[in-house]
Amino acid sequence: MDAGFFEALDDHLRATPQFFADAPLVIDLAKEPGLADPKQLRDLVDNLRRRKLLVFGIQNAGLLKADVLLSLGLIPIHNGRDAPAPNEKSVRASRVEKLLPPDNRTVVAPVRSGQMVVAERGDLTIVGSVASGAEVIAGGNIHVYGTLRGRAMAGVHGDDKARIFCRSLDAELVAIAGLYQTSQTLEAAGPDRCMQIFLKDERLHMEALA
Repeated sequence: MDAGFFEALDDHLRATPQFFADAPLVIDLAKEPGLADPKQLRDLVDNLRRRKLLVFGIQNAGLLKADVLLSLGLIPIHNGRDAPAPNEKSVRASRVEKLLPPDNRTVVAPVRSGQMVVAERGDLTIVGSVASGAEVIAGGNIHVYGTLRGRAMAGVHGDDKARIFCRSLDAELVAIAGLYQTSQTLEAAGPDRCMQIFLKDERLHMEALA
């Protein structure tokens, strides 16, 4: 994106500072295929996040590799009609991915604001809390032994059986297999209740464990 785009965006944010407050943003590459270049995409994401915008997903990602998206804290969003048809190369890569052993990750520390922790092929366990502005991302389940205040994205490769577990839920955004809810739409939860979030009937559900 050129400087003119960000100048216009800054003008809009100054005029309506609450317009994007707590709103999740998805980047759609359908009309800007040049942004599929990893360097340009990284520059765009960094610029948007410096403006406190909650960029978390990407549509029409084409041949962008999963590890590139995860390094940027992005998950692919598919909406059926607009989702590109899988090509032979991507299907073959998906099959290889499924043959790889799970690579679970455990972090024995709180995740601070601005940090991003990724477990690409397995479960992610955080022994501590996740601060507002932090991101935790996993190919499998996410377990947070503390308060989840940031953004949690599980099943990022399309695993609709993945779940998110936490000691207390106060998240900005949660997502499983590309389906998400934000703090504005999450069901009300008690401040000291263990929660799980899962997909059922193509909708996110939240359930108290204790």
